[in-house]
Amino acid sequence: MTILLLGSGGREHAFAWKMTQSALCEKLFVAPGNAGTAAIAQNVNISPTDFEALKTFVLQEKVDMVVVGPEDPLVKGVYDYFKNDESLQHIPVIGPSKLGATLEGSKEFAKEFMMRHNVPTAAYDSFTAETVENGCAFLETLQPPYVLKADGLAAGKGVLIIQDLEEAKTELRNMLVNQKFGEASAKVVIEEFLDGIELSCFVLTDGKSYKILPMAKDYKRIGEGDTGLNTGGMGAVSPVPFADAEFMEKIETRIVKPTIDGFVKDGIDYKGFVFIGLIKVNNEPLVIEYNVRMGDPETEVVIPRLESDLVALFQAVAKQELDQFELKIDPRSATTVMVVSGGYPEDYEKGKVISGLETISESIVFHAGTTLKDNQVVTNGGRVIAVTSFGNDFKAAVQQSYANISKFEFEKMYFRRDIGNDL
Repeated sequence: MTILLLGSGGREHAFAWKMTQSALCEKLFVAPGNAGTAAIAQNVNISPTDFEALKTFVLQEKVDMVVVGPEDPLVKGVYDYFKNDESLQHIPVIGPSKLGATLEGSKEFAKEFMMRHNVPTAAYDSFTAETVENGCAFLETLQPPYVLKADGLAAGKGVLIIQDLEEAKTELRNMLVNQKFGEASAKVVIEEFLDGIELSCFVLTDGKSYKILPMAKDYKRIGEGDTGLNTGGMGAVSPVPFADAEFMEKIETRIVKPTIDGFVKDGIDYKGFVFIGLIKVNNEPLVIEYNVRMGDPETEVVIPRLESDLVALFQAVAKQELDQFELKIDPRSATTVMVVSGGYPEDYEKGKVISGLETISESIVFHAGTTLKDNQVVTNGGRVIAVTSFGNDFKAAVQQSYANISKFEFEKMYFRRDIGNDL
């Protein structure tokens, strides 16, 4: 079959890498893709949110399936666009409906969904510019640190965790009144801080049944020892050593099952990934947030651990036959380390030539922010390259990734040297 994959990051390169291994995949297009996807598939210069251009392309190329990587086209309704167009509705889209994507598009919607379906989460309230002073009063009822979340999409940067009450009030006013995150912070959710260790649960659902994919833990802060600014993710480990069978049972019965049942009860059309951001507090799992796609860089450790055919898995989702699919997982550990541009997550330069990638062996290189210029691979984003390795445990795997990172270079490259140390 001919497949179109939407997106341009490390997540999409990992999807492409796995899908091109399938006998079912005859041709793979990636819109817009990166230098990594260009080597194994055909990049197409179309924005994932330009639905008209996507329509023209899929009809012209006789595309049989669309797989959506990032959240933006999902929140903007790419699934509904295909479903409601007579000429497109025969093409399955792997990703939730616009209503389903609101779980990521609105923190308030997600919180209300959790409350409605008894999914364990932190106490919260939400505020707008009109009720900003009520928000300041609500902050006074909480213990520090204070958690402020922009309601809308803010590219992973809309969450602030602040120790000082007065600073929290100032930032709340900044977000609501001064629109610190633009439209995304027209509404702000304030929630109780949960103290524990975080992990990510990935579920694939066809709207009725589900499969739980390998768990992962990612590292969000730019600095070693989890210091500094939040990023899109600096590395990941799978499986998560502290997520034992008993804890996994709690996650499935208290969180995964009520979530999928909630889609059915609420009439939410959902055929795709659910990324459940969890925190373990006193050996109990609580939900921090939902995302409606795979995480990045977690995809770069989860997808390589799938021994099953990814295209066949997507077909089972499209046909609502996921309950009949046998998911096979590689028992080994996988880790990925993200190599980023100097200055990221703040200002950084693009266009730096990357050399030495061809010398890497016994690791998988996933391109995140790269492009081709004059037949050379150059940097094109903050997070540039993810290096994924396998090992009998995560320590062996991460050492393999570090060994291979030493083989390539670009000006001002940076990576964390402590991925997995907290485990």
